Amino acid sequence: MDRFEGSCHLDWWANSSLNFCGDAVHVVITSDDGGWHAEGRFLAFSETALEGVTFLCDLDPVFDLRFEDGGTIPVTVHLIDERGRFALTAPTGLSGTIDYQLDLTTGSGRRSEVRGAVE
Repeated sequence: MDRFEGSCHLDWWANSSLNFCGDAVHVVITSDDGGWHAEGRFLAFSETALEGVTFLCDLDPVFDLRFEDGGTIPVTVHLIDERGRFALTAPTGLSGTIDYQLDLTTGSGRRSEVRGAVE
């Protein structure tokens, strides 16, 4: 199993220039024969921030997960609890096709890629 663990940001864009979220998160992404799986937590957790994210998820749960290198992938956020933990899945029902590639590094330093498309 391959794994990525690190800091990222969750962005929720109202339009091409207005990001309503941008919160720093810690995520763990793993891959296996069944695809990729991800969970995370907000780094600067507060009840007010959770209320804001809950509101955005109710409007549209699709966020951009932004990595430190600037790369992004669309993800659906599923809040797990009131402590700021969440799960991420590939979005469904998007129009068009989005290709993505995750570069994962194992504990032994071996790199692998997970590629796919969301239609």
